[in-house]
Order: sequence, then structure tokens, then C-alpha cells
Amino acid sequence: MQSEPIARAEMLIRKPSAVVFNAFVDPAITSKFWFTRSSGRVEEGADLIWYWDMYGASAKVAVKVIEQDRRILIEWPTPVEWLFTRQTDNTTFVSITASGFTGTDDAKVAQAIDSMGGFSLVLAGCKAYLEHGIILNLIADHNPEAHTKSGA
Repeated sequence: MQSEPIARAEMLIRKPSAVVFNAFVDPAITSKFWFTRSSGRVEEGADLIWYWDMYGASAKVAVKVIEQDRRILIEWPTPVEWLFTRQTDNTTFVSITASGFTGTDDAKVAQAIDSMGGFSLVLAGCKAYLEHGIILNLIADHNPEAHTKSGA
């Protein structure tokens, strides 16, 4: 490989940057389109656990940087960065970038592709929820065969 793979997913969300940013830091909102629950709010320096109860899965997340309404940087376990760019029409362009994948070259590429797909679903779910109040269940419906009996 000539360069390390990164994953990027981007989406225009037709809401002000403060609203979109808050959707990713307030687990009461994020749970409407991504994880099912969190051990706390996304705040700089926080160590969190995010849960996907339908899959019986969880992930440890370290919040590294918060720039209000502009940027979030976490380690999960690799770096993931959200950029919220305010547009002139009071909408927000969101870019999520994941990097630092490990393993063989093939494994790194597979992780990047998986991350890009996952974050694309997250952004689509966020857009539907914030713009139209619709909960699409994209994360849960992505792999229903993997649901646990207790989380189904």
C-alpha cells in the first residue's frame, strides 16, 4: 500500500450546526439513530461505553477533543473525527473520518470499508431523525441475524 486507508462518510443535514452537533454528544438523541445507550454524554476527557443491546455488543470510547458545534475527536480504539461545517443556509455538512486501522494490508482495507459503511448508515439515520423525526432503525436492521435473544 502506498498510503494507509482511511474511512470517510459525509452528509448534508438540514439543521443548524448546534442541533447536529448535539445529536452526537447527547446519548438521548444519538440512541435514536446509532447506539442503544451510553454510559454518559460525549464530553472532552470522558471515558464512555457505548452499547448496541440488540447485538449484545459494547465499545469503550475515549473522548479526546470537543470543539463546540465544530468538532469531536474520539479513540475507539482508533481515531474517529467528526467535523461539523456550518453552511450559509443554516444547514450543516458533517464529515466523519476514521483512521489508524491495524493488521495486514487486507485487514486494514476491510476495516476501512466496514467503517465507511457503518458511518454512512449513522449519518443517514441522523439525517432522517433530525430532519423528519423518523427513526429508521438502520443499525439494528443492518444485521438482524446477529441480534441476541435478550436484545432483539
